[in-house]
Amino acid sequence: MVNGGRTIHTADGSSVTITPRGIEYDLHVRDAAGRTVATVEMDADDLAALSDEAEELRGWN
Repeated sequence: MVNGGRTIHTADGSSVTITPRGIEYDLHVRDAAGRTVATVEMDADDLAALSDEAEELRGWN
């Protein structure tokens, strides 16, 4: 991950930006119009768990 963070764009135009902040991470969820829907703070372990859960969900249809 780069210092400025990384943004993941969804098919409907929404986005999630993950930005490192010290030893924690900020996740900014925005709708297609760019409005902030949620901001979540988590540590590296929680971010890793979220990533692992998302990988597991990818197989669900």
